[in-house]
Amino acid sequence: HILNCGSSTRGNFGPRGPFAMSRDILPDNTALKQQQLPAYRLQLSATGVLSGFFAAGAFCLGMGIILILSAKSIKEIEGNVYMYYKLYGFYQNLYQYILSRSNSQLLGTDLKVKLYLISYNTLKKKNSTIFNFLADTIILSYNLNSSIPIEVPMLKSKITWWTDKYVKFQNPSSINLSSAFAGTTKPPYWSKPVYELDEEDPGNNGFLNDDFIVWMRTAAFPTFKKLYRRLNRIQYFIEGLPAGNYSFNITYITRFKGEKSVVLSTLTWSGGSSLFLGLAYTVTGAVTCIGYAVLTREATIRHSTNSTASLTLFSRLCLLFP
Repeated sequence: HILNCGSSTRGNFGPRGPFAMSRDILPDNTALKQQQLPAYRLQLSATGVLSGFFAAGAFCLGMGIILILSAKSIKEIEGNVYMYYKLYGFYQNLYQYILSRSNSQLLGTDLKVKLYLISYNTLKKKNSTIFNFLADTIILSYNLNSSIPIEVPMLKSKITWWTDKYVKFQNPSSINLSSAFAGTTKPPYWSKPVYELDEEDPGNNGFLNDDFIVWMRTAAFPTFKKLYRRLNRIQYFIEGLPAGNYSFNITYITRFKGEKSVVLSTLTWSGGSSLFLGLAYTVTGAVTCIGYAVLTREATIRHSTNSTASLTLFSRLCLLFP
């Protein structure tokens, strides 16, 4: 049917017709609610786009160089000193392990969950995270007067992220941890059960153990380092690590087909001595600058071609209409 726009139809939709709408539900007659505000339409030009590419590339390239120089200029002995253990060829990002991880168990709510669902042989071949929990002990000694070794005081507290310590990891709500973990079995390579990881500090046991929390934060690459200890600035070490001879006493418990190393470092305004962030900025800036150069050349060639075509057309018109 075709609607008739006569008076009868207008009467149906009028203020008293059957299809009349209440004025209360109608939007106000304002420019905002009637969608009549003037809108700004972004018009990008070649000059604006190229300027943006150049500015972004220059910023990233400069920031990357600054971060690399800052990371390489870290002094290893002054101020707050941090000890890291670094592993080469260790895969913490095993996909099967990530699928088998139970966050509810790490929160202490369900200890009966079968946390590791894949076979032990697969985990052993892939150097999986939980079975190879790093239980090595690293002791740094300062050889005072080249004859008297002094153990450098290190702190094992406050080495985790706050969210990990107080949000993501919790112990079962039980006074005695050993009874709370009754019926569970430690992984094969662990030297101690989870409720006896720290015999000196009872509050540093179970899922709240700082070393365990640091280890369980999965690394993205097979070469990584994790915070192990921080310097306790007392006695000879108030200003940091004094110049002299040092030695490490390392007890190896965890073994795998890779390499281990110990890193002593301080922090700067940009973080630790990692070059990853600086290299990421540098590569991004270099790629952006290359894109800027390519686009500039393309725009110049097109502009020259258009100018030549316009001159040729103008010459032909002059010949036809002298």
